[in-house]
Amino acid sequence: MKIVVLVKEVPDTYGDRKLNLETGLADRAASDAVIDEIGERALELALTYADAHEGTDVAVLSVAPEGATATIRKALAMGAGSATHISDEALRGADLGLTADTLAAAVRRMGFDLVITGNVSTDGSGGMIPAMLAELLDVPHATGLSAVDISDGAVSGTRAVESGVQQVSADLPAVISITEALPGPRFPNFKGIMAAKKKPLEVLTLANLGITADDPDAARSIMLTIAEKPPRAAGIKILDEGDAGEKLADFLIENRLA
Repeated sequence: MKIVVLVKEVPDTYGDRKLNLETGLADRAASDAVIDEIGERALELALTYADAHEGTDVAVLSVAPEGATATIRKALAMGAGSATHISDEALRGADLGLTADTLAAAVRRMGFDLVITGNVSTDGSGGMIPAMLAELLDVPHATGLSAVDISDGAVSGTRAVESGVQQVSADLPAVISITEALPGPRFPNFKGIMAAKKKPLEVLTLANLGITADDPDAARSIMLTIAEKPPRAAGIKILDEGDAGEKLADFLIENRLA
């Protein structure tokens, strides 16, 4: 079985995250760059299956800036067998449509039985890539899974819905996305880190994939304005002088919170 796992380099959520007010893009110099944790969980799911099923090929795929090689090699150190890194200046600030087109072209090139992604990234928070990718690949998808079972010809799992839990399944090939309910990632050991240096890591451009970023037939979004989040204003203090309950009730009613 060939499993392709999408991983994404994002600004570390434990550091400062800022926008460049000129470009509207994330200021990647403001904090350390790391693999998004949800992507690591997706990779852990694939590696766990591979550990129990000999012959499983796990490959990671990432659209990332040129300097993301070290981040992607961490996925190889965790246990992935190969990696594909799509790096092209034309992808700088790419919207979801262009990103999905690019990923779909790369997945077709790599070949796959199953694509595993996180449900939403911590930087863009679009949450649409898994469904868009499945549509472009013309395969079924199961999104937002909190438990996953992979078999030879199908994948199944559960996802939380407002009224309870859904059980879903799809024949392979398919695309699935997982939530943070899945187990956390393993840590690369010394052997894995050394082995990662020799594992294949292919770097591709849009030209390699036959994609033109300014294709007039594909809708592309642009940033119109950007502004910093305003400073947090001081809250309202309610002093208890025997009427705190009434004041709190009035505040909730005034702000339509009750």
